[in-house]
Amino acid sequence: MKRLRSLFDIRFWKFLLVGIVNTIVGMAIMFGLYNLAGMGYWFSSAANYVVGSIVSFFLNKYFTFQNKGWSWNQVWKFAVSVGACYIIAYGIAKPLTICLLVGQSIKMQENTAMLVGMCLYTGLNYLGQRFFAFRQG
Repeated sequence: MKRLRSLFDIRFWKFLLVGIVNTIVGMAIMFGLYNLAGMGYWFSSAANYVVGSIVSFFLNKYFTFQNKGWSWNQVWKFAVSVGACYIIAYGIAKPLTICLLVGQSIKMQENTAMLVGMCLYTGLNYLGQRFFAFRQG
């Protein structure tokens, strides 16, 4: 129980706050590119995470995890973590959603898949940043 409580400490809540800001910006980019600009699923969702990841790196590094050190190794770990979380989350979300929404339009399936992917990504990304990219001690 203590281990579970430590997982949901103040860093978790700060991560969620940063995530809310990133989500608002990211959703506007992702759904705007997909629905208004006619871009595809992978391009739209990737554009969201490229922009969001840059903002997230700095906010989570200095605000959430209060990590003051600087190294290219940390940037590399962050990029690997974000990339892996993105591929896993969206790679699971699309086929799962298509399976669950058989008979619905492609647009409905892919919009829903992007929403599901965002949720999966958030959980995986928190774990990746906390225990890999910005791991303390």
